[in-house]
Order: sequence, then structure tokens, then C-alpha cells
Amino acid sequence: MNAQSDKEEVVKKKIKTPQSLRGFKDVVPEHEAYWNAVEDAARNVATDYSFGRIRLPILEPTTLFERSVGKATDIVEKEMYTFKDPSEARVTMRPEATASVARAYIEHGMLNKPQPVKMWYFGQMFRHDRPQAGRYRQFHQFGLEAIGSADPILDAQMIIMAHRMLQGLGVKSKFLINSIGTEDSRREYIMELVSYFKQFRKKLSDVDKKRLTKNPLRLLDSKEEGMAELKADAPQILDWLDEDSKQHFMTVIEYLDEAEVPYELDPFLVRGLDYYTRTVFEIVQVDDEGVKSQNALGGGGRYDTLIEQLGGREDTHAIGLAMGVERIIRAMKNQGVVLPKDREIDVFFCQLGDAARRKGLVVFEEFRTAGVKIAEAFGKGSLKTQLEMADKRKSKIALILGQKEVLDGTIIIRDMESGGQEIVNMDKVVDLVQKQLGGK
Repeated sequence: MNAQSDKEEVVKKKIKTPQSLRGFKDVVPEHEAYWNAVEDAARNVATDYSFGRIRLPILEPTTLFERSVGKATDIVEKEMYTFKDPSEARVTMRPEATASVARAYIEHGMLNKPQPVKMWYFGQMFRHDRPQAGRYRQFHQFGLEAIGSADPILDAQMIIMAHRMLQGLGVKSKFLINSIGTEDSRREYIMELVSYFKQFRKKLSDVDKKRLTKNPLRLLDSKEEGMAELKADAPQILDWLDEDSKQHFMTVIEYLDEAEVPYELDPFLVRGLDYYTRTVFEIVQVDDEGVKSQNALGGGGRYDTLIEQLGGREDTHAIGLAMGVERIIRAMKNQGVVLPKDREIDVFFCQLGDAARRKGLVVFEEFRTAGVKIAEAFGKGSLKTQLEMADKRKSKIALILGQKEVLDGTIIIRDMESGGQEIVNMDKVVDLVQKQLGGK
């Protein structure tokens, strides 16, 4: 090795390969089957219940989330990816989508459409949270939003849709449900709650002391050490609900009982966002015995004042839910749900030689355009390898095209089950294969 080669080797060793950022991850092709399964299930359930898809921008004005999610929430205070763009405007990579949907509802005049307006979304969210199992800084959510109706049947419908979707994916789940009433009914309850926790102020962590001052309801879902014991005797919000909220909640429960959806009343469930009112719920994974896990798969609730807070029409009632895609996939794997890695195919195209490859590109496209489920391995030269791939993919038919067939204008059709073969005119091969598949 000469001096120049030695120098090049040293330079190569100094090059550090870039790595993905902490909390951000790639989804490589072998994992795509799970992502497709979840998105297909989301699309199917949304379509069945007449929800239209909305595609939202990733960047929004920072004020949108400060006004909707709440300045005193963990999301706004320390988790948002916020920066100034080249025009000096403060913008934020969306940490959640309900606020964006509410903004779009107002901006596009959807109040003039038949109500409720029902929309669904599927996409990335961003929060600078501490990465851990099932939690990332870039994560994906499937969500449903129904804006323009106060009917409790929509609350139940959201929960039923989530339950049916998870059932179809093989994930066992349970819904924790509560009502946090209206802003007016909460006001007296919060005073009582603050009074209760003040007597234990010395026992509270620094985080919970801050919540006691800025956002007392968050004390109820605190996971800080010692809080479980303190919460046990705390006043329950259900005892402070106004009559309308009580009746609304009882009607939701009746619908869920009728639909036989598994749920559990949780008097300490409040959710972490300021815009929630009345019904709130959380979705948790359960095992075969119905024992709950600690990781939530999603949640949601009513936000009957958010549209008005963002400048929309008064009394525009709404409800929504969001489910974590990564968490659903993790639950599927934990519960042993196995999905096929490759889509089922009917025909596998095999080729031998450069001329067959060139012609094969045209033949393959003819089958694909005709709607035949076909696969290929143009990068492989061995016929044996290609036939093994066809067998692995459980293809019914293999097409074999070689140099001789190209010159003759023919192609070989091989029945993968019997091993029988026939030579046919290339111009007629699509029709002949479709007839064979139709007769199988």
C-alpha cells in the first residue's frame, strides 16, 4: 500500500456515519406490514362511519397550541418544537392534531356544512418528551373528530369505533371513562381540590406543587411518588357535576352497555389538555384476564368550548380521540399478532437474459395494468432462485421468459401447483392467465 492509499484510509476512518436523532426512528420495509394494517384499519372504520379524511400541515402558529392546549400544560411549557421561521414568525411542529382540526373547521367555514362535520387524520406529531418504550419524539397518531353536535351518542360512537378497530387488529383493550363537567361546574370542584391538596403540600413533589398552583386538575393524573395514596381520599369530580353533565354521562354509559364495550369508571381521569369538557376517556391494553397495562394506546374526550375559544361560533360542541400508532403496533407484537410480510400474489414473472428483462418490463406492466396481482425479481438471474421466490410467495402461476421466447414472441405459463407448463403467444398471455385464475 502506497502513502496515498494510507492517507485515504485514515480519512475514511475519520468519517462518522450520521445517526437518526434520539426519539426519531426509521420504519424499515420488513416492519411496514404492521403500519399498513393499522392505517387500513383506521381508514376502514372511519369510512364505515362516514368520516372524511383531513390532511393537516405539520407547522402551525405557536399561538394555536398556547390558546387551545393550555400554557400551563407540560406540552406547551417544555415539549413543543417551537422556533422562529425566516419571517420571524413563531411556529410549532404540531404536538397534537385536535387544535389543527378545530382551526381548519373555522378557517374553511365548515360551520355552514351539515353538522356534525366528521373528520379523521393519520400522521406525525412531535413532542420533545423523554424517549422510552412506545414513546418517541416523532410519533404517529390516528384521530377522529366530530364537530357541531352535543349528542352523547357521538361520545359513545368514538369509543365503539376505537374498540372495533383494535378488535380487528387483535389488540385487547379496555376504556377508562370519566366526566369532568363544564368549565362552570369545575370551578367549584377545583377550589375544593386545591383546598384538599394544600394540607399535604409538604408531601408534594416540585412538579405537583407547580400543578397545584397552575393546573390543579393535573394532580389527579400525577404519577409522582406518593400521589396514589394522597389521591385515594381526594374529592371526586363526579360529585360536583351539574345535572346536564350527569345526564350526558349516564347516557354515554348506557350506549356503551348496549354495545357491550368493556369500560371502567375512573374518577381520577382528567386527561392533560385544557380544552376538554364533560366526557373524557383513555384506552389501555389488557391481557387475556383483563388486567390493564400501564401504557395507554390513546384517549380523547369532548371539547365543547374550543371552537369558540379560537374565534369560531359559540356553542359549537365537539368530540375527538387520538390513538398512538407506534403503541398499537407494539401492543400487536406483544399480543402475538402476526401479519404476512408480503402481499398475496397470483403471478410471478421470471426472466432469463438481457433481452428477456427488456421485454419483461413491458409484459409485467401489462399484467399490472390489467389488475393482476403480480411480482417479479428482475435483479435475479437464476431461474431456480426465481421459481423458489414464486413458491415462497405462494404464487399460483409463474411466467417464464427467456431469449428463445423473446425471439419467438412466446412465453411459458407454469402451474406452480402441478408443475405443468405450456407455451403461449405473448400477445394473448394476459387474457389466458386471467381465464386460468378465474377458473381456479
